[in-house]
Amino acid sequence: MQLECFPTVPDPPELVPGRPDRAWMEAFARRAPYRCLPLTMANTSGWELLCPFGFTAEWNGGPAITDLTVIPDPGGRDPHGLLKSHFAYGTLTFHTGYLFRTPPGWAVLASGPPNAVKHGVQALSGLIETDWLPFPFTMNWLFTAPGRVRFEKGEPFCFVQVVEDRRLDRIEPVIRDLESEPELKDQYEVWSKSRAAFNQKLDARDPEAMKEAWQRFYFKGAPPERGGPAPADHVSKRRLKKPERE
Repeated sequence: MQLECFPTVPDPPELVPGRPDRAWMEAFARRAPYRCLPLTMANTSGWELLCPFGFTAEWNGGPAITDLTVIPDPGGRDPHGLLKSHFAYGTLTFHTGYLFRTPPGWAVLASGPPNAVKHGVQALSGLIETDWLPFPFTMNWLFTAPGRVRFEKGEPFCFVQVVEDRRLDRIEPVIRDLESEPELKDQYEVWSKSRAAFNQKLDARDPEAMKEAWQRFYFKGAPPERGGPAPADHVSKRRLKKPERE
């Protein structure tokens, strides 16, 4: 299975596997957010498109295309017009520099990098039928208020994931009582009691709990009532393949 990436400009933005690190996660004591496996897995479950140059974008709050200006850093060049105000109303538009093609039934979900917080601007998400589309899509960010935002050279401006979207409409959400699944109910109750007891020990500054710092059931893929090795398909680290030129 391949994600085909066809450059539409001579020097397209760099495309790299998603990286787990985030500045705000690093700033926590003991880098605590990295203990949350769902965060790091989301950060690495796609590919990043990186800014080829640093720039400042400013929106004055007006509705016109000309109300948003882009100021490249000294020496920054955008010969192919990858970055512009195109849709007005404070929308900053990036051209990815690629035409993406996926296998039948698969699509590209384009968004901002997961769990990357950027003050003053919000990444918009789009699901694109790249199994037939013969032209590229754009990545857009919407100013949340008049002001300035910075994008550094090498900062991701788009996050590309591949999803099997055609099957989504076959999924039927069903709400059930836990009592209908006795084994699952027992597992939940064991976890709930274990979690409450551990948090009480933390609140009481229990030395052993303080040393342990956090419960690792999900990280290890081993619920508290079971223990033992994780399931064979449990994933605690994801490193996607780098794009290769054919």
